[in-house]
Amino acid sequence: MDLRGTISPDRPLLVLALAEEAAHLDTDLPVLLTGMGKVNAAIALATALARGPLPASVINLGTAGALRPGNTGVHEVSRVLQHDLDTELLRTLTGQTVGAPLALADSGPVLATGDQFIADDDARDRLAAQADLVDMEGYALAATAHHFGVPVRLVKQVSDGAGEGADRTWQASVDDCARLLAGWVRDNLPGT
Repeated sequence: MDLRGTISPDRPLLVLALAEEAAHLDTDLPVLLTGMGKVNAAIALATALARGPLPASVINLGTAGALRPGNTGVHEVSRVLQHDLDTELLRTLTGQTVGAPLALADSGPVLATGDQFIADDDARDRLAAQADLVDMEGYALAATAHHFGVPVRLVKQVSDGAGEGADRTWQASVDDCARLLAGWVRDNLPGT
């Protein structure tokens, strides 16, 4: 966990997994780097929010794999789910809803979050039945922000096609993705 800047109630907190994704941010907004995966993301954001004060909002910026051909660019997520948690089976077993999908915005792609970098055509095709994009932190960050009562937005730049070779594509594209995410911040967050 690496918090750069000071959280205040009148400004958003930018949250990213990796320094590579934040490399081109030129802002005085606070930036939290969580590390990769749902556990690191949840721990880092919960720690930062518990220390207080709470930010005006949490904005998760990051890269995502496209689950369908032709899906490129920066997207604000409308709904996020966990692809590595079987919510329906757990409801059948326990009668409790655990890890239900979270609604975030009126329109936009659906994001599937899980602790697996998707670089396999079969896995990508299975996930495409339920989502448009895939990442490793979004759900955990949205759930943590909701727990603390802080508004949250997930903004994802497509970095790869989530199939064979996605690992190499991500490595080659992460710097360009960081530039595009920094541009989104400049264009969409007043006063940055």
